[in-house]
Amino acid sequence: MSGPNTNFDPVEVAVLDPRAIEDAVTSALGAVAAATSLDELKSLRPTHTGDRSPLAQANREIGALPPSAKAEAGKRVGQARGRVGQAFAARQVELEAERDERVLVEETQDLTVRVPRRPVGARHPVNLVSERVEDIFVSMGWEIAEGPEIESEWLNFDALNIGPDHPARQEADTFYVAPAGSGLVLRTHTSPVQVRTMLDREPPIYVLCPGKTFRTDDLDATHTPVFHQFEGLVVDEGVTMAHLRGTLDAFVQRLFGDGIVTRLRPNYFPFTEPSAEIDCQCWVCRGGSDAEVKACRSCGGTGWIELGGSGMVNRRVLRSAGIDPDRYTGFAFGLGIERSLMLRHGIADMHDIVEGDVRFSRQFGMEI
Repeated sequence: MSGPNTNFDPVEVAVLDPRAIEDAVTSALGAVAAATSLDELKSLRPTHTGDRSPLAQANREIGALPPSAKAEAGKRVGQARGRVGQAFAARQVELEAERDERVLVEETQDLTVRVPRRPVGARHPVNLVSERVEDIFVSMGWEIAEGPEIESEWLNFDALNIGPDHPARQEADTFYVAPAGSGLVLRTHTSPVQVRTMLDREPPIYVLCPGKTFRTDDLDATHTPVFHQFEGLVVDEGVTMAHLRGTLDAFVQRLFGDGIVTRLRPNYFPFTEPSAEIDCQCWVCRGGSDAEVKACRSCGGTGWIELGGSGMVNRRVLRSAGIDPDRYTGFAFGLGIERSLMLRHGIADMHDIVEGDVRFSRQFGMEI
């Protein structure tokens, strides 16, 4: 049986060659010195101190050496690994100090500056538009009238000449309040406020009825099940369609700008007769040249924008409210606040209005 190989020279093992070990240390020290960030330094560790690094491979070869060679080879490899480890530690301290100094400069805060105790909010543009409209009509001598959002079917439909078979009374359009047969609905318009006003007071009547209304629409880019509208009502002696037209012209000029006019297109509504759709001259192209009108995106190249419905109060509606239709006449109109807001400011999606993101409201400031 042969004895141990006492003549084995560790230099003959390539990875244990002093020159190879020194080259590995030099390469590691150079890479460490060139690292400019902590992330870069971290990425260098597997290459120079990991299990597959040259010094780690050399350390594993020591176990195959004879006892007489292990001590010297172990000392040489251990010192080399120690130098590399110290270089990594020293460079990490330097880079951490540089990072901390940079953070102090880049992220410095002036603690003497006073900051608001509460985040700055904004009023919702629907409220701003509603108040703007109310101010316009109050300045014309009108009053503001309000009513409950849960209404009786009689006030919401029957008193307005909307019969039992009218499509608007179906559950596909109207929210009915449980239990079935309660006779209560979430109002589909603010017209019941007009009926309440006519029941409570004697003409002359000049009221604006703003408020929240409900219909069974899905929320999409142009519809919402909960929306706001305002309706106007005038009942007096000698009231004609000319008074309606003059009122609408005065209103749109105050809201959209001087020189804007309206036009009325014949239509049918159960609670007015005759009835008309209200169109407003486009406040962007103002019905200019043919080329300007065709290029206008606000009015779709027509020069006019549809606002809502209007007409002379139906004699049946006056009679149901206890007003003599042979002595008094009146007119009424209704416009959606969300629609006015979308038209006036080019808002394309109803979601922006209803989702309550304060960033949307801040665009309008405190006045519209």
